[in-house]
Amino acid sequence: MDKRSLEHLAKRFRAAETRAEILRRELAEAIREAAKDGVQQKDICEVTGYTRQQVRRIVLSEDREDAEGGR
Repeated sequence: MDKRSLEHLAKRFRAAETRAEILRRELAEAIREAAKDGVQQKDICEVTGYTRQQVRRIVLSEDREDAEGGR
């Protein structure tokens, strides 16, 4: 593999990382919204593939931000 090809692949990788981070934040917001709308935690876990603990952390992270005046 030459330097130019490697550079191209590295740029594509960094762009994918950026897109993944944006989507991760969007999914977290959607999870918080679903929880507020009464979607059961087990259903959120089922469709996202996240564990109950991961879902709790995501939902609670907004609660902490609200309490600290972050929003």
